[in-house]
Amino acid sequence: MSMIIKITKGIKISVETFYQEEYSQPLNNEFMFAYRISIENQTKETIKLLRRHWFIFDSYGVTREVEGEGVVGLQPMIEAGKSHQYVSGSHLKTEMGRMHGTYLMQRMSDGKQFSVTIPEFQLIAPFKLN
Repeated sequence: MSMIIKITKGIKISVETFYQEEYSQPLNNEFMFAYRISIENQTKETIKLLRRHWFIFDSYGVTREVEGEGVVGLQPMIEAGKSHQYVSGSHLKTEMGRMHGTYLMQRMSDGKQFSVTIPEFQLIAPFKLN
């Protein structure tokens, strides 16, 4: 499984994806994927993750937008040199899709907010690779 990595303003985002066969029902066009994201703070400042904004695409060309506070119910504080990791998931109506988005971060020293890019990653059911 390959890892997708992008660094924006000193914040390194790494993404790994996993097809969730046990939660998927291909005959009903339900495909479940999990993704593990690591957010590494390579700056000298403590930051807080305030919001997430996702764009999710399936192979029918359908786009969903998901926006909200924090990640998996948390607004983690990430100290300089530290990282925060979480696992979440997405369901698609097709066996292939992709996601990308942004995190809204806040620098704790001065309250300044900034956006961090979540790099685009593919969601592909393994049987499509044959």
